[in-house]
Amino acid sequence: MKNEKVLTLVEGAVMVALATVLSFIKIINLPWGGSITLLSMLPIVIFSLKRGIGHGLVASFVYSLIQFGQGCAEGIFGWGLTPVALVACIFIDYIFAFTVLGIAGIFRKHGTPGMIGGSVLAMTLRLVCHYTSGVLIFGSFGELWNGLTINEPWLYSLLYNGAYMLPEIVFTTVGVVILLSVPQAKKIIKCN
Repeated sequence: MKNEKVLTLVEGAVMVALATVLSFIKIINLPWGGSITLLSMLPIVIFSLKRGIGHGLVASFVYSLIQFGQGCAEGIFGWGLTPVALVACIFIDYIFAFTVLGIAGIFRKHGTPGMIGGSVLAMTLRLVCHYTSGVLIFGSFGELWNGLTINEPWLYSLLYNGAYMLPEIVFTTVGVVILLSVPQAKKIIKCN
């Protein structure tokens, strides 16, 4: 029993570290903000699929703190937000958005379709967090895609966040499907 706890802790730490490293590998940096990474959500999703929601949420919460640290390094405090908006941004765009990845294992006992469904659900909830932040905190509007001006915050936030999150969701889902189709990988990921 004690060895299983240590193994889970080590697996979680390795997956958080791997996700962090992958988050620095940006495949596409969008000119208006946001980027598509090299499967940075996949390690957290796989850990949640293997170990369940409880462990997944702990690992994804740790990952959210690291992502917040990266946001600080990128200048989150220089965005000109009021103190209340800054705290809301920290919670919605970082803590909530990355912690929800831990629920990927919600349907893991339902085989491969459940694992894929839980993964898509978790990543979609991350998109919802970023979208909500864009509408409520930033009230964003402006120019996207070389002259396309959007004056509605709900549409701007959807396009802005969807431009990087939808490809991330698709690529990560493909990664999950590929891993679950490899018998050796599926055996390792199997539900405990």
